[in-house]
Amino acid sequence: MMIVEQIWTRNAYRNFNYLIACSETGAALAVDPLDHERCLATAKDRGWRITQVLNTHEHGDHTGGNGPVIEATGASLLAHENAGARIDGMDVGLSAGDVVKVGSSVELVALDTPGHTMSHVCLLSRTETPALFCGDTLFNAGAGNCHGGGHPEELYQTFVAQLDALGDDTRIYPGHDYITNNLAFTLDREPDNQAAADLLAELEDSHDPDNAMVTTIAQERKINTFFRLRSPSVIARLRESFPDLPPEPTPKDVFLGLRELRNSW
Repeated sequence: MMIVEQIWTRNAYRNFNYLIACSETGAALAVDPLDHERCLATAKDRGWRITQVLNTHEHGDHTGGNGPVIEATGASLLAHENAGARIDGMDVGLSAGDVVKVGSSVELVALDTPGHTMSHVCLLSRTETPALFCGDTLFNAGAGNCHGGGHPEELYQTFVAQLDALGDDTRIYPGHDYITNNLAFTLDREPDNQAAADLLAELEDSHDPDNAMVTTIAQERKINTFFRLRSPSVIARLRESFPDLPPEPTPKDVFLGLRELRNSW
């Protein structure tokens, strides 16, 4: 059985780190373990052995804990097959469809998910209720930026071709806690989105990143403006910022406009 430990780093970047463990063997995979002290301490407390480290992408707030974790555990380092020049000491390069095995009971399929960077992987668990460990590609109610070596058009393709194809019950484990700010952006773009308004009101009273809400793809399709590319309200509001938007904009037109607005929002 797969066990997921979400670790809130409490840093200025609002990173989440993850330990994904096999209940049968105690082997664990550390995902983007920036807060290496907390990751190592959590593994020790749970009786787990970190045997692998995976970086979803090459940015320093995701790779910065690699050295101490690997030094303490001897873990191997996995990342996108094209990230080796930017991630020191990478042992395994992953391409789309590769399977990462943790212990005897956990299998995670690598997805090649360019956009935030061009060497970004997400992991999709092969479990009864699937889980997506999505780094900085998909956030709760949001999408990654493309400033650090990525491309908005590639991010759009990742969203429509891969993320939107996931099953409704897929649980979302992102690389950062941005949910309240992202919900506010959704409402700025779609003021009549009642699902987003209700969730934001709920979280304003209860949000605790140490015990974070885990959304599903079904929820994201309701509250995440980057999935709501055909919403008349989203399109009408977008036209206020982009008067030259075609009379019937494509989903790609809408996505790129939203991503541009989110850059400075």
